[in-house]
Amino acid sequence: MTDFDPNAHLDFEVDTLSGMVPVRSVVFSVGSNLGDRLGYLQGAVEALRATPTLTIVGVSSVYETAPVGPVLDQPEFLNIIVQADTTLASLVLLERAQAIENHFRRTREVPGGARTLDVDLIAVGDRVKNTPVLTLPHPRAHQRAFVLVPWLEVDPGARLPERGPVSGLLTAVDASGVHRRDDLVIEL
Repeated sequence: MTDFDPNAHLDFEVDTLSGMVPVRSVVFSVGSNLGDRLGYLQGAVEALRATPTLTIVGVSSVYETAPVGPVLDQPEFLNIIVQADTTLASLVLLERAQAIENHFRRTREVPGGARTLDVDLIAVGDRVKNTPVLTLPHPRAHQRAFVLVPWLEVDPGARLPERGPVSGLLTAVDASGVHRRDDLVIEL
């Protein structure tokens, strides 16, 4: 008879035996620079809140940010970070983000140009994924102060998979174009 050790290390994830999926932290960056910017951000938060099995655990302050990228001659953005817990798969989260953009009639005439609503999936737990449809973590998140500043506000211990602590990443970018707007509030 063999000795059975109930505390021995198991070589499989216990949750997979029961069909349960682990809860992961997910980070969305939400931005708008056309039309009712604050209204679009509020609508995106409400749509994320209405997503089954997704629980919002934090929403940053609203930040007004200078445009970055190839089209600099456009209105300033309002940006927030939404942090949530979920059991949804990363591709389902991407589809949800795109559905929210479509619901709010996202417009983007020029790549990198002005838009009514942008909902980017930044990170899903410690997932690393690189497919034609989805790259996790977001491939430029570590270079974007409009992501890092509000993310650090919501989660001072945040880490970007494969890049490290958000606080350290923020020291390597220019955050001079990111301004907190305490006069603008997202209702929770």
